[in-house]
Amino acid sequence: MIKTLIVDDERLARNELKKILQDFPEIEILGEAVNVAEALEKIEEHQPKLIFLDIQMPGNKTGFDLLEMLDYAPKVIFTTAYNDFAIMAFEYNALDYLLKPIEMRRLSEAIQKVKKSLEQEVVTKKNHLSIHDQVFVKDGERCWFVKLGDVRLFESVGNYAKVYFNNNKPLILKSLNALEEKLDPKVFFRANRKHIINLQMIQKIDSQFNGGLRLTLQGGEEIEVSRRQAVKFKDNMSL
Repeated sequence: MIKTLIVDDERLARNELKKILQDFPEIEILGEAVNVAEALEKIEEHQPKLIFLDIQMPGNKTGFDLLEMLDYAPKVIFTTAYNDFAIMAFEYNALDYLLKPIEMRRLSEAIQKVKKSLEQEVVTKKNHLSIHDQVFVKDGERCWFVKLGDVRLFESVGNYAKVYFNNNKPLILKSLNALEEKLDPKVFFRANRKHIINLQMIQKIDSQFNGGLRLTLQGGEEIEVSRRQAVKFKDNMSL
């Protein structure tokens, strides 16, 4: 089952989507949210694998703002009445962009993309790269052959990722989500939406007043870990 959350401020739109999703038994709807604050709370509570996400929201927060706030990345299918945001949506690694009213054919195609992506994750997790593996990194005219154990940090920069090793910080055309799927989670930890850190490169850990953590890496970089990710961090690192 694909645990799913619907985020849309229009009740009729939510009801219509729920109705047509009844034809997809693999989709398990965990709940609904009508704004960004409620969506954050329910995503943290339920940890859905998929969210159907509207862009325009009440107040001054959009669906894009919601994705910026998340510590982990569920699969995203945007559902909107406007086609103006399609390019931006795919910059956020959305699997699809459905225009309202949603067509059954397009919805079916989008769910197939979700299933394929989740299946690929299962295959990838069985073949994680270890810290002893070497990877080829190219940035412009410069090239490196880097042992993963020497990489202390991956930082998201749009559709690219900045790779921190020694005194180098090249950009590679790879999303942080794609990197996370390939890296060994026992060594590389998703600290927040923008950073994956090498746990073996942590030099200092400081507690934050909000329950989060600040990690200082061997290169001097300071990385904020949210409260929820801090709980996961402590669980992973405890005896």
